[in-house]
Amino acid sequence: MTPTVDAPTPTDIVSQAPRSAGERALDHFLAAGFERTEPPILHPAAVFLDMSGEEVRRRLFLTADATGQELCLRPEYTIPVCRAYLASDKAGWVAEYSYLGPVFRARAGQGGEQTQTGLESFGRKDAEAADAEVFTLSLEAATAAGGGALAARVGDAGLFEAVLESLEIPTPWRRRLRRGVARGRGLDAIFNRPSQGALAQPGVLAALESADHAGAKALVEDLLAIAGIETVGGRSAGEIADRFLEQASLRSGEPIEAEKRAVLDAFLSISGDPDQAAVALRGLADSAKLDLGSALDAFEVRTGFIAARGARIEDIRFSAAFVRDFDYYTGFVFEAHDPEAPGARTALAGGRYDGLARRLGSARDVPAVGAAITLDRLANGGDR
Repeated sequence: MTPTVDAPTPTDIVSQAPRSAGERALDHFLAAGFERTEPPILHPAAVFLDMSGEEVRRRLFLTADATGQELCLRPEYTIPVCRAYLASDKAGWVAEYSYLGPVFRARAGQGGEQTQTGLESFGRKDAEAADAEVFTLSLEAATAAGGGALAARVGDAGLFEAVLESLEIPTPWRRRLRRGVARGRGLDAIFNRPSQGALAQPGVLAALESADHAGAKALVEDLLAIAGIETVGGRSAGEIADRFLEQASLRSGEPIEAEKRAVLDAFLSISGDPDQAAVALRGLADSAKLDLGSALDAFEVRTGFIAARGARIEDIRFSAAFVRDFDYYTGFVFEAHDPEAPGARTALAGGRYDGLARRLGSARDVPAVGAAITLDRLANGGDR
């Protein structure tokens, strides 16, 4: 007779060393009033394929349920916690959560399981104060976990968007700029005309360019059906149509004027501690006549809240070119690593994602900010 074995719980799955460090960090979050939550490990894959960016797309562990629905092991906590929040009776109200458990990402030559702890804050209207609290709490928790003081880098996706808006950059180029900058590409590489894929030959692009979105989607679906393809790389025909429409727009659209490129280059080169950066940003806004008043006011208010919580502003590095390669971040973003380990992988990362709730089915945006600590990287000196 085959003995029965109970299915492992998330706590059983977490390895002992990161788990011990994670419990110390979690205690810090709980003491600050963040309620512990543990969302399911399995989720519809489409949720992550739609919103988590190309890096996560390549790292999902995929499976299917009995009905054939494609599922994945959670690659991170933000989306699962947000889904649980929206399904709860607290949806639309202030709610703050912390967590500790495994996440799963395929990594060449390495194990696919990592241990994370973190916190997510929903519904607070005092955005700058919430940003400061989540940022400083996560750094304190990493220290409590045994990771030592981490070197922090911050950016502002909302400020970058305000620059693109003020410069009146066309929508297709904005998307290309966001992705390119997030991946560390220079402006010359970003502004090069997009290469054409197998389906995106000149005739196909011309047809897409002259059609409305519904017509373009129908054309792509027909082409994929003829080829016997239902999806490509986890993307639906509609998503592929959007990409081809973007290619068509970029192919035929007017190039960005040299003056605007020069302003973008000047903006993206700004770095230093947040106080130094604020001076440089206001100087650029004045000289280039950019409408950045609200964005810069929020930037400086946030810096004040961070300082009020005891963080040394001079030890924080701001980079205007740091926006993170995840589709759902909309404002303040940050990451941190071990300063004593050259080339260390990011051990802590987070930011503001006010638009995620709507993309997950909410009728409106919900203010939200969170952070995650990858405990394996703390426990191993940041070498994973």
